[in-house]
Amino acid sequence: QVQLVESGGGLVQPGGSLRLSCAASGIIFNLYGMGWYRQAPGEKRELVATITSGGTTEYLDLVKGRFTISRDNGKNTVYLQMNSLKPEDTAVYYCNARRTVPRGTREYWGEGTQVTVSS
Repeated sequence: QVQLVESGGGLVQPGGSLRLSCAASGIIFNLYGMGWYRQAPGEKRELVATITSGGTTEYLDLVKGRFTISRDNGKNTVYLQMNSLKPEDTAVYYCNARRTVPRGTREYWGEGTQVTVSS
């Protein structure tokens, strides 16, 4: 059974920092690209950052220079370091694991963790 379990969300003041973690089980972690998505109330889910199995990263323009995605294959965990947080970063953040295989794509989601940026 595949599980992606996010942690590290919470309430933080503008300008503050949080580090999200996503612990994966039930998959061969180092074969999967990992990503963080977010969804604010009334908005569509959007891609925040991705990291390939080889460590290549990509970011939503809005978070470039503030957020950093990383992975620890030994711990089956992906992280999202979020600095200089803004109220518009408030959302539920979801962890995603994706791998393309000959028969298609395998994709898994976590349950999400709430991030609220407010004074």
